Amino acid sequence: MDKARLATALGAPSGFGQSQFALTRGNAFEARVKADGGAELLRLAHARLDPGAEPPAGAAVPDLTAHGPEGRTARTALALREAARAGGWTLLDHPMLALDVAGSLAFLEPDAVVVHPDGSWSVVEIKSFPMVDGAADPAKVGAAARQAAVYVLALEEVAARLDPAPRVHHRILLVCPKDFSNLAAACAVDVRKQRAVTARQLARLTRIDDIAGTLPEGTCFAPDRPAEELTAAVAAVPASYAPECLSACELAFHCRDRARSAGAVTSLGRPLRAELGGLTTVEEVLAAARGETGDPDDPAVAALRRAAALRAEALRTADEAAAPRSGAAGAEAAPLAVTACR
Repeated sequence: MDKARLATALGAPSGFGQSQFALTRGNAFEARVKADGGAELLRLAHARLDPGAEPPAGAAVPDLTAHGPEGRTARTALALREAARAGGWTLLDHPMLALDVAGSLAFLEPDAVVVHPDGSWSVVEIKSFPMVDGAADPAKVGAAARQAAVYVLALEEVAARLDPAPRVHHRILLVCPKDFSNLAAACAVDVRKQRAVTARQLARLTRIDDIAGTLPEGTCFAPDRPAEELTAAVAAVPASYAPECLSACELAFHCRDRARSAGAVTSLGRPLRAELGGLTTVEEVLAAARGETGDPDDPAVAALRRAAALRAEALRTADEAAAPRSGAAGAEAAPLAVTACR
């Protein structure tokens, strides 16, 4: 489904995606890095990933155009096979890879894939955030590593179909602007951990066929359906909203509204949800804190009641401190005390 169109039809458009300025800046930087047949990009790949190989000179840049994502995927696989057998450096600009995700084929487009002289393959990620004094924002580097790990998995599936199977490097090349300039800087990022985590997550995903089998007959997510029908269709698929969804899913605003209306504690964050154990709604949490429900031996319930007692004690102390004192000075100080304590 087109989740962006679906979210708009549900009345909760996401505005998901990068700003036009960021896209323009990123595209301009990528074009600069890949200019002259990718000479600068291959120089960085040689220096950071494979300094023992022969320096790149006159590297091949095969044409990967084809009809549709399936055609581009097949053309990419053919180019990878030919490059691995030919030797020398090869740069694949925006190749198309395919990865099975819960029974559905997802098409992926890395910024580039480099084929080394020994026939091995490396993923290249080009980002527009700066690398200052050789270091970039750790959070952004981590996000790039997680993204590249998916490409590594898809490349491994292509390599497994070849005989002999080329080696897919678990160190990717991250290319960023150097010190806020248009010059390129690069570093090698080990994505073995991210690759292992992603592989486990993919293996644990519920198959789409199994999910579809539990839906009511005739369920349809076409955006041109009436809003009531679309709302019921989306509600038929269980969802667990968390604030992290806002940066990754077009339906996040719709799911957030549903989570808030249901009083789900996941809308306050997954860490808090994990701390509350079997208490899944805000009403259950408040009732447990007031001592109306819950097992006193439950650590979450005991912590809530302790927090409620501390809050009541703090408010009682504040009220006593704000109580009017004798004389005009005390009367003037009382509002100030209430403001300061509350």
